[in-house]
Amino acid sequence: MEYNRGMATKRIYYDDAFMKEFAAEVLACTEQAGNSGKRWRVLLERTALYPASGGQPDDRGRIGGAAVVEVVDEGEEIAHFVDAPVGLGPVRAAVDWARRFDHMQQHTGQHLLSAVLQRKFGLETVSFHLGEEVCTIDLRGAGPGAETLVAAEQVVNGIIFEDRPVKILYATREELRGLGVRKEVEREGVLRAIEIEGADLQPCGGTHVSRTGQIGMVQLRRCTKIRQDWRLEFLCGERVARAARADYETRRGIAEKLKCSLEEVSSAVEKALAERDASFKSAKARGERLAEFEAEKIVRETPADANGVRVVARVMEGMEASFVVLLAPAIAAQEKTVALIARRECGHVLFGQHPGVGKDMNALLKKVLGEVGGKGGGTKDFARGALAEPASAAKAIELARAELGL
Repeated sequence: MEYNRGMATKRIYYDDAFMKEFAAEVLACTEQAGNSGKRWRVLLERTALYPASGGQPDDRGRIGGAAVVEVVDEGEEIAHFVDAPVGLGPVRAAVDWARRFDHMQQHTGQHLLSAVLQRKFGLETVSFHLGEEVCTIDLRGAGPGAETLVAAEQVVNGIIFEDRPVKILYATREELRGLGVRKEVEREGVLRAIEIEGADLQPCGGTHVSRTGQIGMVQLRRCTKIRQDWRLEFLCGERVARAARADYETRRGIAEKLKCSLEEVSSAVEKALAERDASFKSAKARGERLAEFEAEKIVRETPADANGVRVVARVMEGMEASFVVLLAPAIAAQEKTVALIARRECGHVLFGQHPGVGKDMNALLKKVLGEVGGKGGGTKDFARGALAEPASAAKAIELARAELGL
């Protein structure tokens, strides 16, 4: 059902991003079918609901009694996709304000952050993404170190605390150039731009706060290399408070486990890691020595063939995987010895030999795995793999021993 087509949707959010509820005329409501189920495409003659654009996600809200699940910019028209049909004619609509205001804080915070990073530190923003939990900008230039990020964060928050006006301007590209635009766009005609007093001027069609104080605060997080650029994670507004609370609870939990104060967490963690590393090295050394003793015992108990070669062919069960990994090469290190070891629980297989035996363990493993199924590889003297089915461990060892002919 529809009427009065062909009229461009009036975009209320361009001039009033703070409108939470509005009256409009429903011009069309058509049923849509897709992989996500049934929904309806609604056209309004005016809307305060923002469509996804420029790194900012679309709004949610209600049109009459229907929930808005997506808002799409289709050029002249804004399409609202809802979960129930809406009748033609007058309707009351509302914006999910918590979501919208969060997006406004993040987007204005991004403009301010990008301006500071470019004008004070020579880092140009080449892309922006407003995520559900974290926002990111990709920066081009020299890698920003910790000192740069701390300094940028301080400058940005200083401007926020000054509560400067954030204004909407309409001007041509040439006029904006004369006003000192941060980054020009290729579009012609009259452009919409966002001006942060004394800090930034940038063409943008998104929704923004009206004063910097409404951003609340900006917190810079992780910065990582992404191809030729640097991806900087940041938070604004309520997200900073939530992150600070989560960080505090994490630190408090660590302090309780380490039985230290919050201020001692870093040094206590360093001490715990040092003790763990020392313990691991000690345990590994003991394990290697135990594996050597066990290997010597196993080889002594294994009869040799006419050429003096011993083949230790076993399916291990109830033995730790970490010890089996040490034991197999320890056996293979013994003079004139071949180790054909499998672990029943996980289906790991390890084939090794003393170099003097003269066989090819990698070729042997690949042949066996080709018959029983699995993958793996290695060198002529030692190879390891994993069976497709752990239950075939015994068969794999039998096949390997038969293939060796020892």
